[in-house]
Amino acid sequence: MGSVWWKQAVLVMSAVMANGCLVQPYVLTKDDVRARVTSDMKALMAIEEPVAGPIDLYGATARALKYNLDARVKTMQAQLAHQQLNVAHYTLLPQVSANAGFDGRNNYSGGGARSLIDGRPVLEPFTSSDKNVTSGNLALSWDVLDFGLSFVRAQQAADNVMIAEEEKRRIAVRLVQDVRSAYWRAVSAERVLHRVEFLNESVGKALESSQQIVDKKLQAPLTPLNYRRDLLNIQREVQRLYRDLSTARTQLASMMGLPPGTIYELAVPARTGNVPLVNLDTESMEKQALMFRAELRSIDYQKRISAKEARAVFLELFPSLKLSVGGYYSSNSFFLYQNWLGYASQASWNLLSAFRTPAKLKAVEAHREVLESQSLALTMAILTEVHVGAVQFVHAKQEFQNARQYHETQSAIAEHTRSLWLTHSTNDLTLIKERVNDVLAEVRLDSAQSGVETAYATLMASLGEDAVPAGLGGQSVAELAEALKKLWEPTGPRTASVEKKSEIYATSVAR
Repeated sequence: MGSVWWKQAVLVMSAVMANGCLVQPYVLTKDDVRARVTSDMKALMAIEEPVAGPIDLYGATARALKYNLDARVKTMQAQLAHQQLNVAHYTLLPQVSANAGFDGRNNYSGGGARSLIDGRPVLEPFTSSDKNVTSGNLALSWDVLDFGLSFVRAQQAADNVMIAEEEKRRIAVRLVQDVRSAYWRAVSAERVLHRVEFLNESVGKALESSQQIVDKKLQAPLTPLNYRRDLLNIQREVQRLYRDLSTARTQLASMMGLPPGTIYELAVPARTGNVPLVNLDTESMEKQALMFRAELRSIDYQKRISAKEARAVFLELFPSLKLSVGGYYSSNSFFLYQNWLGYASQASWNLLSAFRTPAKLKAVEAHREVLESQSLALTMAILTEVHVGAVQFVHAKQEFQNARQYHETQSAIAEHTRSLWLTHSTNDLTLIKERVNDVLAEVRLDSAQSGVETAYATLMASLGEDAVPAGLGGQSVAELAEALKKLWEPTGPRTASVEKKSEIYATSVAR
């Protein structure tokens, strides 16, 4: 009866312990979510280097490279790849283990012996161990096969570091492209804002004047109505252009890592009429793009990783040889030597590895073929981007030149019309219309200049142009902006050879 109760008690305790060890799902509470929101908003609103003074193109790009969240993620991923490589280095070292233990019991460990011939006891019960024994050892072991595999994995980790660096460079190039485009669009919006307000006022007055002409029947109805239609079309086009440019300021703030709603001032440069100089040599641009695009370089590193994976598969075919040596201690008084040096070797071989090796090699070969196909497809896409970017840049330059000539012509017409109006040789409606056309011409000129800068940034990104100076980690925004200014102010067209740029690129990567 007592044993039954004992078994029941054990079952009850086991059930209680099992229930206590179960992990229950935990639903996030409102406080948990609110704490996360508060923490994230606090991190977003924190500005390490507050904006001081107007921001020019170099300052905007420097701030984006330093504080853009996407760029920070890629930088952290590159740092993680470096740390994983450091971990892989430690796997090359032999294992050194230190152990200490204690064994105890309430009586002696004893035993006897029996004859296999007649079954009689040979010896009286005996013991060879104390009740309480303390032991310890310090041993070094090294697996030759594991060392070979670890060396291959470390090489693959090194290639992963370069892939992460290429991805960081790709994000930086694209970020520079986006910042350049958004900056010039924001500058265009800044320039035309007050002119658009003037345009709305002028068009409103002109529409009122044309309506009075219609009401008083001073002219045939068709003439003021046509005039009214022309003004409305002009107003609609300018407002459409401004609407396209008005979001650039918010987008630029986001790229620079500024909290939403942050008020900042743009440095609006004077119109110079200059456009970026590019040596549009098709063969040279194609060669440069295929040499420097981060996407292709990443695939090259992935091919090296795949080749090393095939080497690892072959290494797994060999038997494992483990060597060990160590010092040992035991407090057992029955031992003749309580301290001793032990050494051993052991060879093992998984016979089934020979059967799965062909399947692994086929998988490695299939991966290599996929990478080859990706490389070819990406090469074609990059070459297409280069040609499209060059054509867009040429057209954007032509549109800018046309817009500049149109603006100069319209400014002369507006000035001449104003002179006629002062001498009462023309009416108010004609003067207003030409002034409105002058505003439209200015808006078109700014839009065309923004288009040139955007096309230039797109072309440079398609070429894989490394527009970021090396070693920007510890620089301040002002120092980085100055470095970008020195890097981006060429004295002429970009005519450096691909070989020279390869040397520059290799130096920047080594840093």
